[in-house]
Amino acid sequence: MQVYYDRDADLGVLKGKKVAVLGYGSQGHAHANNLRDSGIEVVVGLRRGSSSWPKAENAGLEVTETAEAARAADIVMILLPDELQGEAYAKEIKPGLKSGNYLAFGHGFNIHFKRIVPPPSVNVFMVAPKGPGHLLRSEFQKGRGVPCLLAIQQDPSDDTKKVGLAYASAIGGARAAVIETTFKDETETDLFGEQSVLCGGLTALIQTGYETLVNAGYPPEMAYFECVHEVKLIVDLIYEGGLTNMRYSISNTAEYGDLTRGKRVIGPEVRQAMQNILKDIQSGKFAEEWINEYRCGMPHFTELRKEAANHPLEKVGEGLRAMMPWLAQNRLVDKSKN
Repeated sequence: MQVYYDRDADLGVLKGKKVAVLGYGSQGHAHANNLRDSGIEVVVGLRRGSSSWPKAENAGLEVTETAEAARAADIVMILLPDELQGEAYAKEIKPGLKSGNYLAFGHGFNIHFKRIVPPPSVNVFMVAPKGPGHLLRSEFQKGRGVPCLLAIQQDPSDDTKKVGLAYASAIGGARAAVIETTFKDETETDLFGEQSVLCGGLTALIQTGYETLVNAGYPPEMAYFECVHEVKLIVDLIYEGGLTNMRYSISNTAEYGDLTRGKRVIGPEVRQAMQNILKDIQSGKFAEEWINEYRCGMPHFTELRKEAANHPLEKVGEGLRAMMPWLAQNRLVDKSKN
């Protein structure tokens, strides 16, 4: 595994190059603002009338329509939602690409599953921060960084790695670490982590634990604290020093319960489900399912989103968080700005 830091990057290779950041969501706003603060010339590409347009302008960034931004740039970083990238590439990005341009991605989905196939004369790289954009921005502002993955797919100019590494440094990634990988490995591990552990697995575990306690007659507020609120306390300890660090900090009773009961919860059935999820990702089945859902207007996704938002723990949590106003201070997510 090759790891790089700021000392390995040369921001000078970006001098004279204009970067178009397409999209201004969680990742887009972080990339654009961090690049600008690192002295890089940046333009944000958005759809005319987008609610993000005034947010980017209020941040002091140059904003123009997607096609114009892509046409004017030397490096085009596509940070639109995965499901929108293929269509946007065909209609607004590809027509403006020139030989020697750099097409960049924050996630390998569309390249790996061949939803986007760039011409061979265009350099293609990926810089994928291992954290949400709001964290990428807040850490940068503190003088720190979020680790990034770097992958090179096409390199006709023979300098794409240098450009990608400089880009990663400019958004703050090389302050922490830039790890070299491939589009395939980043895409498949990222999707698996999201679906089986970080999002899908964790939220299902939280909801099921909450429901188990409430259905057994315990107060919803107690269930929320034990199965939702305290997750952060445990995850912070793991983030700081791994599972051993967390177990050092908790009580002996909690540690014994962890080591003897955890495998009952995550038993053979769950392990088999994880393997099946990984197979669906590797085969492209999940990618096909998701793109088809988008093309159909996302009816199933919309219903699932609504159902999740209406789960009882959301209402209980809203009331409890109102009793803890300090949680709203220094929020990572500010919907009025990003």
